[in-house]
Amino acid sequence: MDSPGDPEGPRPPGGDGPPGGARETSRQLSREQIFVLISAASINLGSMMCYSILGPFFPKEAEKKGASNTVIGMIFGCYAFFNLLASLVFGKYLVHIGAKFMFVAGMFVSGGVTVLFGVLDQVPEGPVFIAMCFLVRIIDAISFAAAITASSSILAKAFPNNVATVMGSLETFSGLGLVLGPPLGGFLYQSFGYEVPFILLGCIVLLMVPLNMCILPNYESDPGKHSFWKLIILPKVAFISLVITSLSSGFGFLDPTLSLFVLEKFNLPAGYVGLVFLGLALSYTISSPLVGLLSDKMPHLRKWLLVFGNLITAGCYILLGPAPFLHIKSQLWLLVLILVINGISAGMSLISTFPEILSCAHENGFEEGLSTLGLVSGLFGALWSVGAFVGPTLGGFLYEKIGFEWAAALQGLWALTSGLVMGLFYLLEHSRRRRRSKLQNSLGTEEERTALLPDET
Repeated sequence: MDSPGDPEGPRPPGGDGPPGGARETSRQLSREQIFVLISAASINLGSMMCYSILGPFFPKEAEKKGASNTVIGMIFGCYAFFNLLASLVFGKYLVHIGAKFMFVAGMFVSGGVTVLFGVLDQVPEGPVFIAMCFLVRIIDAISFAAAITASSSILAKAFPNNVATVMGSLETFSGLGLVLGPPLGGFLYQSFGYEVPFILLGCIVLLMVPLNMCILPNYESDPGKHSFWKLIILPKVAFISLVITSLSSGFGFLDPTLSLFVLEKFNLPAGYVGLVFLGLALSYTISSPLVGLLSDKMPHLRKWLLVFGNLITAGCYILLGPAPFLHIKSQLWLLVLILVINGISAGMSLISTFPEILSCAHENGFEEGLSTLGLVSGLFGALWSVGAFVGPTLGGFLYEKIGFEWAAALQGLWALTSGLVMGLFYLLEHSRRRRRSKLQNSLGTEEERTALLPDET
């Protein structure tokens, strides 16, 4: 794998690791790398908890303030849309703004608006309340995009030879945030009311800001000459983009549909529905570090992890209902088992996408440094947001029109298509490289024979 980052980049004062914290010369982590991991883990955990804490109780509170179900859905959906736009902007101007400043500022604003969300119950009901919800949610999406784009770039800079391993390991904290957010929010809401969950979590995030200001390295780099457009028109990147959006939309599809399906189909108490989601979240959280390690140890397997992970994911969605044409009876144990497998297969595909885009960019002339890392991080965040917006929006519509079983099967069809297209591309790429290698060998043989001819005469 090409090393994503300048190995001789600047080192912050006091760092005692390798130059720039970038080149791993031994298995032992430098102090600088440990600080980067702590910072990235804090933003992954904090931001995911801030994102997911709304689910258990905010819709009911918003209804009391005069918001319709459609408006509530738009309040949730606008997060992904503005996260998409902000990711592209921050990825492009990461070097100009500064990775450390973008990270710290994003975390500070995210913590602040989370606290503000906790006082929205004091706002007059009706249009004023709705407008303030949109405003706070949009600012949160923009700040989250800033922090995550900077975090991914800094990670890839600090660990150029272990990008997949590190990002897979840190997905553990993202998964924990998604798992812990709803039950913690629900418990605090029931015990102390609407304000406490947001104010407490927002203050915890704000307390992380001075810590990250002290420990996070300050990487600098010159602005690059490439753009998102030059990156996305690379065929390999375009096909990987399809994979990322299909995986993201799959996760998003389950948010508004799975709980309704479980309640209607199996008559479970509402409190047990969240446990069903744990099958997906925990399997993804546990498997991601292992997939990342395998991806870095054996880079030649990365492409096939991506392809087969997507194909297995497609099968999971088709079996989730299961699809009516399979004539399989829907059972709770089967649903949970499929969700567990889905978490593992999604991790197989997703963890491989970032290093694959990065290596493709370097192979096509993109400079090694923060500029390219910012583009790749911003693109990844934007593509994930596309799926996060399309998945629940389209999923809710299809659920109403054709039911969960067929809607999940259609979601599986998207994953199947992206997996097959990606696999076909890799096969054609492999065939093309073999032909090029044979041609170069034959040309080399002809040159050797030509060079020997004068000596034979």
